[in-house]
Formats: sequence, C-alpha cells, structure tokens
Amino acid sequence: MSVQYEIGPCLGAGGFGEVFEAWDHQLQRSVAIKRLRNFGDATHSEHLLREARLAASLKHAAFVKIYALEQSPQGQAIVMELVEGQTLKQLLSQAPLPEKAALAIMRQLADAMCEAHDSGLVHGDLKPSNLMQDVSGTVRILDFGLAAQFDPQATMSLHPSEQQGTIAYMAPERLQGAPLRPQSDIYALGVILYELLTGSRPFADLNGLALAAAQMQSCSDHWPYPDHVRPALVQLVRALTAVPADKRVQTMQKVRELLAQVDGPNFRLAPAAPSRLRRSRLALWGGALVLMLGGAWLATPHLPTSGQLHTLLEPYSEAQEMQQGLQALKQWDRPGATGEAEAHFAKVLEHTPGSAAAAAGLAIAYGFRYNSDHMDDIWLRKASAAAQQALQLNPQLALAHVAQASVLIWERKPEPALAAFNQALSLDPANLNALDGKILALRRLRHYDSALQTAEDGARRYPRERVFADHIGSIHYAQAHYPQAEQAFRHSIQLQPDAVVAYANLAAALASQNKIDDALHILQQGLEVRPSAWLYGNLGNVLFLREDYQGAAVAFAAAVSPDKGNPADYLGWANLADTLLWLPGRAEDARRAYARAIELLAPRLARAPQDATLASQMGMYASRTGNREQALNLLQQSLTLAPKDAEVQFRAALGYELLGERKPALAAIHRALRLGYPAKFIEATPELVALRRDTAYQQP
Repeated sequence: MSVQYEIGPCLGAGGFGEVFEAWDHQLQRSVAIKRLRNFGDATHSEHLLREARLAASLKHAAFVKIYALEQSPQGQAIVMELVEGQTLKQLLSQAPLPEKAALAIMRQLADAMCEAHDSGLVHGDLKPSNLMQDVSGTVRILDFGLAAQFDPQATMSLHPSEQQGTIAYMAPERLQGAPLRPQSDIYALGVILYELLTGSRPFADLNGLALAAAQMQSCSDHWPYPDHVRPALVQLVRALTAVPADKRVQTMQKVRELLAQVDGPNFRLAPAAPSRLRRSRLALWGGALVLMLGGAWLATPHLPTSGQLHTLLEPYSEAQEMQQGLQALKQWDRPGATGEAEAHFAKVLEHTPGSAAAAAGLAIAYGFRYNSDHMDDIWLRKASAAAQQALQLNPQLALAHVAQASVLIWERKPEPALAAFNQALSLDPANLNALDGKILALRRLRHYDSALQTAEDGARRYPRERVFADHIGSIHYAQAHYPQAEQAFRHSIQLQPDAVVAYANLAAALASQNKIDDALHILQQGLEVRPSAWLYGNLGNVLFLREDYQGAAVAFAAAVSPDKGNPADYLGWANLADTLLWLPGRAEDARRAYARAIELLAPRLARAPQDATLASQMGMYASRTGNREQALNLLQQSLTLAPKDAEVQFRAALGYELLGERKPALAAIHRALRLGYPAKFIEATPELVALRRDTAYQQP
C-alpha cells in the first residue's frame, strides 16, 4: 500500500476482504480502504477490478465514491470515500422507523439503483448493514465497488466467492443457484422495506441453513405485519418479493413509480400473473352474511456451499410450519389457502404425531372447507375428529379449545361453542382465533349487544384485522341497521381488497337500502377478484329484485355449479328453485332443485333442531313442496325459537301464505316490518302480491 495512506482501525470485514479507516496524507482527508482477499485466481481479480471501475462511473449521490485502486504485497485494495453516519441496521436497532422516513429511504435507494441497473450493474448484497444514512440524511450504498455486472446470458456463478449475498435478503432463486439478475436487488429492497416497516426481518429467529430453507420454501404472502402497516404497503412488499421472479416487479424504474404512488388514494397493485344476500321469500338475504373464524398471525450468514444446499432438500421447522399454517387459515377464502394450511399442519404431524397444535390446526382447516364453498359433511366429521384428538393430546392448549369450539359453531351449537371459546381465552387472552369465534357464537345466540361490544373492542386492539369489520357489519345487518352495516363492510374491503366475502356482504347491505345499482357494481368488483358462490348468489338475488328472473336463474345456476360456486349449498339450490318457478316450462327443474335443497338441509337441521334459521328455511321449503303438516310445525317452532328475528318472521309469513293461512301470514309479515325487514323485499316477492292487496296488510 502506498505511503500516501496511513491505515487506521478496521471498520469491518466481509467475504471479499477487510475495510479500514485511513488518512490520505496527500489530499489531507479521511478515506476507507478495502483490502481484497487474494483468491489465487488472476482472472477473478481482474474481474473484481473491472467491476470496481464500472461502479466508480456511477454518479448518483447514494453511491460511495471510489478514489483509487491500489496494489500491495497483501493484495489489491480499493480506496473509497469514508462515510460518516449510521447504517440502517444501527438505526433499526434503536427503534422502528416511522412510515414516512422508511419510504423516504426506499425512494432514495430505488432512484440510485435505477442508475446502476441502467449501467448494467447489480449490487447483489443490499442489506441494512450495507446501507448508511449520513449526517445530512442522504442514504449511501456501501460495497458497490464489488457489485456484479449483469450478464443476461449467465447461467451460473463464476466463482464461489461471488455468492456474497446475505441469505435473509437474497431472493430464493439465488439460493437455488440462479444467476444474479436485477430482480435480485428488487427482492432485497422488498425485504428491507419489510424490515423498516415492521422492525425485524422475515424469519428473524432463524439463521444459516434453517434460514435458507425458510426462504426457499415459503413466500412473502405469509409474512406477518403489525397492525399499523397500511394494506397498500403490504401489497408493495409482496410485489417486490414475489416468487418466482417473473411474478416480481421486473424493473427498478417500476419500483420507483410504485413508491411514488403508494401514498395515493387509489393505489392498488394488479396481480403479476394470471356472501350471500338473503332474499326473504327464499331465505335469500338471511343466510347471506358469511363470516369466518379467522386466525391470528402468530422469519447473517452467507450462502451455504453446494454440498450444504443438498441438505436443504428436506428442511423442517415445526414453529415455522405452524406459523405458516395459521397464516394460511387467516386467508381461508382465497383459493388454495385451506389446502396450503393442511399441508403445513400435516407436515408437523409427520414429524411429531403427538402435536396437539397441528391437530387443532387441521380441525380448523377442515372446518373452513365445510363452511366456505364446500359444505360437504365429510369435512365436518374430519374436523370433529381432529379437534377431539387435539384436546386429548393437550387439554391446556388454547388452540385445541378453539378447534373444538369451531366444530360446535359449524354444528350450529352456539352455547357450548361460546363456553369453549371462553375457555380458550382464559388460557390465552390474546388469542385472535378465540376472540373471533366468541363474537360469532354471540351472534348465533342473538346476543347482539355483547357481540357488538366485543367486536368493537377487537377492532380497537387489532385495527388491521378485517374480521372485526365483518363481524360489526353482520351484527348491524342482523338488526336492520343497514347504513352502519354498509360502512363496516366497506371498511373490510379497504382492509383486504381481495376478500370476496366482504363484497357479497356489502351488496346485501346496499340492496337492503334499495341501492340496487350500487349493489350490482360491488358484485362486479368482487367477481373481478374471483368467482364465488356468495357473489353469484347475491347477483341472483339482486337481479330477482329487479324482476329479471331469467338473469337471476343464470346467476343462481352459477352459484351451485362446480366451477364457479358450491354444489353443496342448500340455499343456492332453493334460490334457483324459487326463480325457476317464474320461468315458463321450468316447473320440473324447480322441483328437482327444491328436492336437492331439502336433501342438503335435512342433516344440518337434524344436528341442530333448535336452530331457528334452519327450521324456518325447511318450513318454507316444505310449504313449497306441499308438505303441509311438516311446514306448519317447523314454522311455528322457528317463531317460538326466534320471535324477534325479522328474517324468521318473513319466512314464516311466506310459508303461511303459500299454505293458504292468511291470518298468521299477516301477523308474521307485520312483525317482520316492525323489526326492520325491508319493504322492498316484500314487494319483490311475487307470492305475496295477494297478501299486499289485503286491507289488513295495508292497515295493520
């Protein structure tokens, strides 16, 4: 090394060498000198120096200036600007950064990296310890003297030492041997943004091979976020870290654009790749509001060698599998989510057959399969067996009680379910699954004041969890507070724009206020996300209200189709049957649809004979099909069970009218109206035309 430089303390070391503070006697300034390791490969040394020269050509203020290349007996060295300030790693160790500061840092990084990528350079090792904020607040990118030149034709690394990236910030395809690409830096920026927003990196408790395994076997859709992180920023992180790489944001210029737009009111990322309304005369709106038992979201060394990577073929972490399984359950209404959750829990049970937590997770996953668009009783039986196993394995596990309570909810046994959810909360007061389930049990028991208070408390504690907005909307809807229900469901969509249940529920609230065009618009927005039995069912309901019976029949047929809806939904078949009655020549089709609805409803009613909703629905279907004695018994039973339920009163009125019992029909319809049932729905029910003309109806 030239006598021009007086070497000072070592500032750090890495895979390429050591960095020292030094004094430049000739120019009278402090500098940083990076002594490169001697790899015994002249070609490689020339390659490093060539990249250092390229990096020196970058003009953006974020890049550390390269002053000189030096040769010494110890090897080559790069003389660089000495930056004074704190690394992002140091800043994060003090306190999480405010959102505004985090985005300001990201915008500076994206601007700088645009220039680098345009010059054909990829950094390959972006991470908080390589990024510094100087005393002026400018973000500086360290170690770019050793960046790699992007070669579109490259298929493998040129030298083992080029695997310099730190695993936590390295794109999964790089861990699997793919060459360095601009998308590698984009992935690293996504991880850095996640860390700036949350205060810790993904899989923060893992290192080494375990961390590499987690990176390769998971995706950023399952990374947890604290409540304060806005959905737009969650979308952005997922877009920057998508796997595989072709689903990721493809250019740094696009990253710049997204960071500039993320504060806008209409920010929404398009995908990188390719509830049921209750129509009273057919139990239409009452069964419409679908609510889930959501789940609470409970991760720096260098790359392993090729031999070590071989050991990653079957990596395993029980804690990670459980975390990812529970996170997938939280997104139960997304295609494939329940199957993904089951796979995680099954993997735990393969390694640990006595895992009560995994058995409980499987029970909840099976229940979601039953309760969503797949009302096949086999899933309920499997859920019950898994929940019993979980309780036997560990009766002190809160999740086991949640699983058991969830099965009871799906069996329509709300009282014991509420007790089980309360038991889970006594074991774990912060268990989101248990809190969610408790609210649903209170709703099923029609304890609306307690349910609303609990849901509002949950929303204050967990403001980013959409499940509480869904509960609040459903509680208001059940009490005919339709404007408040509308507000809550809109908030749910704002929290999670791709959850189709909220679109279905919002359409119900809008239609209940006679906002038919708005309801149709919301349903179309939901169908743009993905098809669903809830959405097609509600589309049929709204079209029926507009007296478009042909269009309604098409929508209801889609709602019970295997590819777009749910063939096991009894309410969908009943809606289709009621609509077919109004189309010429479709009476036989209507009869078969009613028969299918009764066949599907019968086992549910047998399991829960005290359920007023099921009893009133079956009573109405019996009225339709001429089973007078059964109809009268069930209608009276439902009125006794739920005298203050507007839905039940309306179904009873319709059933009595179909049976020719005008007096009890009038009494029930008047009670339904007093309880807030929309007059528009009564007017849209053709079978009630004669009743509406009765003077006793007009003058209650």
